[in-house]
Amino acid sequence: MKLKSNIALALATVFFAGASSLAYAHGEAGHANKPTALNMEQQEWGIAGDPKKVTMTITEDMLDTMRFSKDKLQVKQGDTVKFVLKNSGKIMHEFVIGTKKTLDEHAALMVKFPGMQHEQPYMAHVPPGKTGELIWNFNKPGNFDFACLIAGHYQAGMIGTITVTAK
Repeated sequence: MKLKSNIALALATVFFAGASSLAYAHGEAGHANKPTALNMEQQEWGIAGDPKKVTMTITEDMLDTMRFSKDKLQVKQGDTVKFVLKNSGKIMHEFVIGTKKTLDEHAALMVKFPGMQHEQPYMAHVPPGKTGELIWNFNKPGNFDFACLIAGHYQAGMIGTITVTAK
């Protein structure tokens, strides 16, 4: 009986430790989106970029009107883009690159779990009045999307498109 109690206590500790880390997911500190061995995987829309190989810089402003300053971007296959992401608003915003399907799925999760912690190199969380950055290599041609997935922002139309032209 004592063994079962110890196992239950250990499981509860692991669960609550994991749950407590979710609480600060979109806090003032935002997320570091530095590529690591664990998250440097190829995505349909590219792969984390090397800061030493940046070929272009795109500045994007995130506004409390639930819009990006530019909602249509064009790059070439092979470009490593440094996104400079300014939040001119008074609320947290984020910039997440993906496909319509992946952004739809992630946005639905954000509505259900607004404190969800996520940290990938294709997303940046920027507190009000701050600037963040994201470096991404567009190694595949196609039409991709970006959005702010904070609950309600995506649904309000805080989205844009990235066209990656083939070499």
